[in-house]
Amino acid sequence: MQVFFETWRPRALAALRIVTALLFIPHGTAKLFGWPQVEMFANLELFSLVGLAGVLEVVGGVLILIGWFTRPVAFVLSGFMAVAYFLAHAGQAVLPLLNGGELAALYSWLFLYLAVAGAGAWSVDALTSTGAEPRRVTA
Repeated sequence: MQVFFETWRPRALAALRIVTALLFIPHGTAKLFGWPQVEMFANLELFSLVGLAGVLEVVGGVLILIGWFTRPVAFVLSGFMAVAYFLAHAGQAVLPLLNGGELAALYSWLFLYLAVAGAGAWSVDALTSTGAEPRRVTA
C-alpha cells in the first residue's frame, strides 16, 4: 500500500496544483478582462489595488497551472491572499464563515502548502528541476 501512495503522491499534488490554479485564474480574468462578468469589477482601474490583484491572479495562476517557479510564486500568492483576507474580511467578524473570507483563507493556506511541497508531477518545474522536489539522500 505504501508503494501506491508514494507512486501517486506527486500526481495528487499536481492535480491539487492544477485544480487550484483553474479555480483561481477566473478571479483575475473577471477583474482584468470582464470574463466572467462580475458587476463589482465593471469599472475597475488597472492601476489600483484590485487591478494589481487581478494581475497577480492571472499571471500567478497561469504559472501555478503550468508548474513553473511554483515555490516562489505560491509563496507570493499565499502572502497576497493573506493580505486580501485581512484587508477585506477580518475586520467584519472573527470567523471566516461570518466575514466571507473562507476562500481567501483557504487559498492562502493552499498556496503556502504548494510553496513548501513544490509542483509535483506534470509541471515545468519537474521537467527542468527548477523548484522540483529536493533529491533524497540515502545513507
